[in-house]
Amino acid sequence: MKKILFLHGFFASGQCVPATTLREAFAGKAEVLTPDLPTHPAAALRLIGQLCDMEQPDVIVGNSCGSFYAQMVAPALGQPALLGNPHFKMSAFLRERIGQHQYKSPRTDGRQLFTIDEQLVHEFEAIEATQFDGCTATSSESVWGLFGEADRLAHYEPLFLEHYKNSFHFPGGHTPTAEETKEWYVPLVQKLLTEYQ
Repeated sequence: MKKILFLHGFFASGQCVPATTLREAFAGKAEVLTPDLPTHPAAALRLIGQLCDMEQPDVIVGNSCGSFYAQMVAPALGQPALLGNPHFKMSAFLRERIGQHQYKSPRTDGRQLFTIDEQLVHEFEAIEATQFDGCTATSSESVWGLFGEADRLAHYEPLFLEHYKNSFHFPGGHTPTAEETKEWYVPLVQKLLTEYQ
């Protein structure tokens, strides 16, 4: 059975709406892995790398910060990816949100509170500086972007198109609803599974 690795956004978890919808949509056709990602980027990238080594996913799908990670991991591993509303400048996003926050969906470890501080902002800044270094001629074709036309948080399609060729739009916002995930994400993931065996 095919495997899909879904990487959630910064405030989300592996139980967010896009994750659960993808699991339902691909039930019986592909296994959808939806881990909870660590708050700190180096730890998140380590976990993603370990999962890719163990599970060998056929496609990586991300949303927002998860797309930021997918964009770095997929080219290095030669895997296709779908980047939903990628946020390539997480440091700027986080700097405006210093303080304590609550995750928007439950996490398996039961932890729901986390803190954004200057140290975390600097950690993202360091990774952002080299985030496109792994891009290749192959990944420019196999890493696709999906951009919500009502997204008010991330506006990085021009930056995406400096490195990748395949860009798609849907009429939703930054975090897709279950219906938008079914209508827009699922067909593109299916196409990636078919085109990049």
